[in-house]
Amino acid sequence: MENGFVKTSIENGIAYITFFHPQSNSMPGTLLRQLAAEVEAAGKNDAAKVIVLKSDGDKAFCAGASFDELISIKDLETGTTFFSGFAGVINAMRKAPKFVLARVQGKAVGGGVGIASAADYTYAVEAASVKLSELAVGIGPFVVGPAVERKVGKSAFFQLTINATEWQSADWAREKGLYAELFATVEEMDKGIDALAQRLAKSNPEAMMMLKKIMWEGTENWDTLLIERAAMSGKLVLSEFTINAINKFKQKA
Repeated sequence: MENGFVKTSIENGIAYITFFHPQSNSMPGTLLRQLAAEVEAAGKNDAAKVIVLKSDGDKAFCAGASFDELISIKDLETGTTFFSGFAGVINAMRKAPKFVLARVQGKAVGGGVGIASAADYTYAVEAASVKLSELAVGIGPFVVGPAVERKVGKSAFFQLTINATEWQSADWAREKGLYAELFATVEEMDKGIDALAQRLAKSNPEAMMMLKKIMWEGTENWDTLLIERAAMSGKLVLSEFTINAINKFKQKA
């Protein structure tokens, strides 16, 4: 538990993929690679007709990438690899030939907003506010940017990116299209997501696969694009400005 986990269970045609890390579900590279692999495996498993992606715990859905790992980066290659973590998850969700439903039970930051955006249908509770905080530590939401912009549009993406220290409410996220449905409680959300997942599990797999492909038209270059974006942050994290910003953040934490 102290190192976190990623696990998958398949029930009645529904693949439930759960991730967890004790630091507000902030994800180190090892867990991100596991998460991408589990999504890819569920996409290939005939027993799974639909995928539900969720995090464990009752607080943050995902606080982004591991800050401890971020501050240890000393060279461009390591930085690019680090920032490629969420690229792998987003691309796995994008390419899975099945609908991915996301269950957002708490706040989402940075890469967590990217996961919520990359899902095909996202459920959230009313307390699930969002923030892209990357600029506040001297980098930018380069990797998650394409997924977020695709879901909420350029204007809302720019708003999140520029106003990097401010939370936007779950109502705002629903209005912009990030969240499909909001619920007052986790229990109500789980009932809603299970009802949809069960209906989808009984739907025509071929039709859903065709729809998924159509829905993601125009993103075929993301395998390379997101890695190129990761290199941007990988370069910035080595700069004196960003190092100082990170150290200030550490002192506040």
